[in-house]
Amino acid sequence: MRVLILGDVVGRPARRAIRDLVPSLVERERIDLAIANAENSAGGIGVDIKSAKELLSAGLNVLTSGNHIWKKKEIYPYLDEHSDLIRPANYPEGAPGRGWCAWQNENGLRALVVNVQGRVFMPNHVEDPFRSVDAICRQWREHSPVVIVDMHAEATSEKSAMGWHLDGRASIVYGTHTHVQTSDDRILPGGTAYITDVGMCGSFDSVIGMERETVIKGFVSQLPRQFEVAKDNVVLQGIIVDVDDKTGKAWEIRRLRLSWEASS
Repeated sequence: MRVLILGDVVGRPARRAIRDLVPSLVERERIDLAIANAENSAGGIGVDIKSAKELLSAGLNVLTSGNHIWKKKEIYPYLDEHSDLIRPANYPEGAPGRGWCAWQNENGLRALVVNVQGRVFMPNHVEDPFRSVDAICRQWREHSPVVIVDMHAEATSEKSAMGWHLDGRASIVYGTHTHVQTSDDRILPGGTAYITDVGMCGSFDSVIGMERETVIKGFVSQLPRQFEVAKDNVVLQGIIVDVDDKTGKAWEIRRLRLSWEASS
């Protein structure tokens, strides 16, 4: 099984880039399962129904998210009604939606996609992500040996710990949230593909996808400011991972960065 994973999608420019680039990428690379983190796809913060549908129609199969999933209230019922957009599994009981997707395609390939949120330097009202992912893996262990975990977290140490915690039990563990692609992609000893952060889909000439001048002024002045999604030099960042669908072990992980130019 070949899996494409894209980093946090930041606003409309990134959605347009995905629409233009992903279909051909999926065909060229013979991708079986395509995943992206969509929590910032609507205006740079949150995801709405229109953005979710646009990303799924572009060839993505599953959308993960994070702490910004709750910014657009219209997405709450969508989370309950659709399994292809998931939120972190370790939110308290009663939160809309679910934290995993039991994916299957027409060829019979299966994977369990899990989303959890870290607690270090993050809102701490979530449950333990380590115990949460353990419980889900136990509950769904018969679905597929292929387990893919989006660890949406701020601290690199917490993401790294999750990778080692799941080594040999998950096929892929990858980090999102910080929007900066790391160069530590590797196959861990137990056969788990790991990277601390897959990066983002958005403007490379920005501060994590936002207009840099506004962000700089905010740091200098310490005054409240309204962020604006940057539009220049848009890239798609992520990874492509090859996994044995019978054993769940990964044997190759490759970092991805594709440039996109808006058509006139």
